[in-house]
Amino acid sequence: MIKTNSLLAKLAKRFPKKYAMEYHDHVGLMVGKLPQQVQKIYLALDFESMLLDEVQAFKPDLIITHHPFLFGTRSYIRKNDPLKEALARDLERLGLVVYSFHTNFDRGDGGMNDALAEALELTEIRPLHSDPMARGGRLPHPMAPEEVARYAKKQLKTSFGLLLPYGRPFVETIAIIGGGGAKYFTNAIEDNYDMFISGDAPHHVRRRIINARYNYLDLPHEIESLFLEQMEKILLSIDGSLEIKKAPHQVEAQVI
Repeated sequence: MIKTNSLLAKLAKRFPKKYAMEYHDHVGLMVGKLPQQVQKIYLALDFESMLLDEVQAFKPDLIITHHPFLFGTRSYIRKNDPLKEALARDLERLGLVVYSFHTNFDRGDGGMNDALAEALELTEIRPLHSDPMARGGRLPHPMAPEEVARYAKKQLKTSFGLLLPYGRPFVETIAIIGGGGAKYFTNAIEDNYDMFISGDAPHHVRRRIINARYNYLDLPHEIESLFLEQMEKILLSIDGSLEIKKAPHQVEAQVI
């Protein structure tokens, strides 16, 4: 068991709120009142109603999510999203507490993008000069873009992706941002990486990448489920006696 203030202070040292991006990314306490001490922690990429029964059975002192439970201002979300408001009321009624680490976790040392780069077994991993949230590194050996796509799918445990193989014919270096960072591909070009990996690329961004004659691999947002293992490792390094339960892997869209 650890004092809540002590636990959150140690996490804040690695993932300070000032690292969070400004687009309504209100990280930190989402719902409930923080307890004095924490022994049991439930981890989820997103906290949704389908997890409520499991959480009630586990009875955690704290729920930690990657994606903010309230993505935007508290008053706006609770007023305009009736499903989220109903779930928030259920959590409050049950005395459950949700705390979120989002883009501050993505940027911080040992956070999301470091973990993704390590899962790809990149070497010389470092933040991009043009984007401190992104990570760049070198592949184990040069690969054609199609080979990189197969390799990344395997390493990041996903069943599908979208490849735009319009850049250099062999890829030696990669930049990556988990989640929906497709529009930041220009930072990878600026830092002279051979390929950029991210997700959620809309049509107009894909056209920009193609016209830039660049290699891009779009992978589903759910590759960020790596948050569960990475945050568990970090929490146990702070206090090895913590009891941690991870949410089931969230289902991706089906490949048809």
